[in-house]
Amino acid sequence: MADLLMNLDFSSVPSGPINEQGNSKHKKFLKKRRFLERRGFLKQKQLPQKLPNRKPPENPKDRSNKPNGQKGVHDRTGRVHINIFHQKGAPHTSSKTITAPQQAGAIIKCAPNHPHPASSTTKTGAAPKPEKPLMVQPELVSEYDSGLPSSRLVPSHKIVAIDCEMVGTGPKGQVSSLARCSIVSYHGDVMYDKYVKPPCHIVNYRTRWSGIRKEHMLKATPFKVAQKEVLKLLQGKVVIGHAIENDYKALGYFHPKEMTRDTSKMPQLNRKAGFRETEVVSLKRLSKQILQKEIQMGRQGHSSVEDARSTMELYRAVESEYEIERAEGKIPQ
Repeated sequence: MADLLMNLDFSSVPSGPINEQGNSKHKKFLKKRRFLERRGFLKQKQLPQKLPNRKPPENPKDRSNKPNGQKGVHDRTGRVHINIFHQKGAPHTSSKTITAPQQAGAIIKCAPNHPHPASSTTKTGAAPKPEKPLMVQPELVSEYDSGLPSSRLVPSHKIVAIDCEMVGTGPKGQVSSLARCSIVSYHGDVMYDKYVKPPCHIVNYRTRWSGIRKEHMLKATPFKVAQKEVLKLLQGKVVIGHAIENDYKALGYFHPKEMTRDTSKMPQLNRKAGFRETEVVSLKRLSKQILQKEIQMGRQGHSSVEDARSTMELYRAVESEYEIERAEGKIPQ
């Protein structure tokens, strides 16, 4: 009882000096009231006004019109309804009821609308321990723990596509040498596009296929300089290309095999386009069947930027399926 504060309203008792005369029950009631006053339970104005999840206090004059059974009202059975709250920072508790003739050390009974907790029976000098609410946190499951395939096994900023155009050098122009190199990002943005001057004399420009002309070599970047620039961009990246071994050979460079994706050897693309899985299909035919896009048209030759973008689009069309099968070992590394 010492750790509890109670709101007890005796508004129905007439104000004025307390009449000591009366029968034994009235004297016993007055004695009980004085006891409660000494204990500080009747000083209603000193209680905090802001209580959690409680309605603001009502005017005492309006309480006399409330029906029996509400707080602060004497009913015909002599029961006085009291609001009990924990004094030491406990959360809001349920409303409880005691009768006026009960002693200070009597057991407080719970209201019938609430379950009867084991710690709700309290004797004098013992405060009930507040029960901690059971917090249930939802269990978070990642896409890997859930068993669902990830839509992005390789970060997009680590993926580039490359395409090179070659001219003929050496005896009868039979040696393919780098004359233009283009690199695009995962979203098709041009990262590198330069004409490259081969170290050897150009015998055949192959303009119909390469699109390279003599005037393009006037301000072309020397091969050694372009080679360093390209290799710096490819370092640490997953490189996409169509028949990419020809591009690596022209650059005089071989990228790690596990970081290379060749769209001419992807069975997923052949299945999607309706070709046999073992068939080597040209970039032009794959783009027409899957992307519904015409490339390498006319006599002006190929554009390495256009080819690199088409290669990246083809890879993105089967990216998830290809990477999952590759990770499972269904595709030879």
